[in-house]
Parts: sequence; structure tokens; C-alpha cells
Amino acid sequence: MSRLSPQQIARWRYDGFLSPFPLLTAAQLAKCRDGLARFEQWLGAPVNSAEDLQYRTMPHLILPWVAKLARDARILDAVEDLYGPDLLIYTSTFFIKEPHSPTIAAWHQDSTYFGLEPKEVVTVWLALSDANETAGCMESLSFKGKPRQLSHVTRVVKNSVNRAAQVITEPLDEGEPVAMSLKAGEFSMHHGLCAHRSGPNTASHRRIGLGLHYIATSVRPVGGIKPAATLVRGADRYGHFELVEPAQAELQTQDIATHKRAVGLYRDLYLQEEARHAATMAHGLDPR
Repeated sequence: MSRLSPQQIARWRYDGFLSPFPLLTAAQLAKCRDGLARFEQWLGAPVNSAEDLQYRTMPHLILPWVAKLARDARILDAVEDLYGPDLLIYTSTFFIKEPHSPTIAAWHQDSTYFGLEPKEVVTVWLALSDANETAGCMESLSFKGKPRQLSHVTRVVKNSVNRAAQVITEPLDEGEPVAMSLKAGEFSMHHGLCAHRSGPNTASHRRIGLGLHYIATSVRPVGGIKPAATLVRGADRYGHFELVEPAQAELQTQDIATHKRAVGLYRDLYLQEEARHAATMAHGLDPR
């Protein structure tokens, strides 16, 4: 079922982002937060500070409540309006900022190190608590109908919510950033080449975000690594990815093993793309 209007699709193609969309009721939000609390009890620490940070990535493979969100028809209807009926979730990520936290995201693009071609990724960013400007919500810049890969460097941003701590190194026109404030239970959508950032959480509540990264089955990985992905709608006629199933029960041994393998493949491709991008920049070449 179509969810986006022609006007919204035109805005997506020009700006590279759309917001906000309602999704969860108060009762559904409570179940999600209860699920996160159980997960962090199992980890023995908050997701964002756990010793093993692999668990902030691809939680849909080990937590059924995240898998249910990833396959929610209201989300997939909107993604299908952009990328067609055959869809994969490539990865998912918790983005959590503790109260009064200096944690930020510098200007970056999601697709830079994903190792995918074409770079047609939809990130659905779901707020599980209020994500307003005080709490450090996302700010986006329109790519004005001309999406392109920008040059980045990694491991340079202090207090980064992103593990790669990456930042765009090209000059940006930051004059018109759009604050994508979300109420708990709402989501936004942004293109993999949309430049975005977020400020510190100066609020008294925990800012809990869940990123769901979708691609069409026709998108392919580069560089010889075949990463994992999960089919969430339609059919996969290409076989570019190692298909893995989402979690059916919470933190099962087999699912944890599948998750470990999937995260490892994702990490290997990501690190490969970091090195390739750095080499491209060092030679003064176009990062595309």
C-alpha cells in the first residue's frame, strides 16, 4: 500500500529526507523500552557503553521486538514507494545518548563506508524517546536534487555516537540545516547520501534512537565481500547478499551465532571501504 504522496516523493528526491511519520502508540513504546531494558540487563551495561559494541549493530537478528519493527508494514510501505517492492534490511543500529551527554554526530553521510552500489539506502530513524533539539535530534542538509558522495575522514570526532567517528572534510553550506525533531514513537527517513549531524543531549531524559537501513535487492556489495542482509518484503532475484533470518525468540544461541557472523561481515566490508576511501582521498580522486 502506498504511503507517500507524490509531493513527498518529489521532496525526497530533492532534499533527501522526510519527517515526521507516526508509528508507535504509548503501549507499543513501553514494550520496546521494556525490551531494551531486558537487553541491557543481559549485556550488563547500556548498549552504547557495553564492552562488546557489536550488540548495538543488527539487533533485529537477536531481538524479536526489533525484528517486528523492521518489518512493520507502515515503514515498508514508505520505503517501497521509494525503492520498489523487493526490499532488504542491510543493518540496524541503536543510537542512544544518555541524559546531559556530550555525545554528538558530526556531519556525515551514512553510505560512505557501507560498500554498496548504487548508494541508494533509506535510513529509517525511529525515536523510542523524545528526540527534540534539546535532546540532540538529527539535523539534515538538502542535497538539492544532486546527491553525491563527499569526502570523509574517520576516527577524529570526540564523543561520537557513531563508532567510526567520521566527519565530512569538504566545505558544506551549513546555512539551512533542518532540525528533524521527533516525538517518541515517530520516525524520519533520510537518504544514504544526505549529510546530517546531531548535537549533544542537554535534556534530562535518555535519547533513544533506532536506525533501520533498507536497500532494494538490486543493490550490490563491492569489493569481494558478500555481507548478510534480511529480506523484509518481496523476493530476492539477485543473490548479492547472504540472506539471514530475523530473530523469532529473544537472544537465542543460534541467533547470537548468526548475529556474530553477520556483524563480522558488515565490519569487514566497512573497514575495507574505510581504507579504500582514505586511499582515494590521498590521491586526490573523486570519492564516488
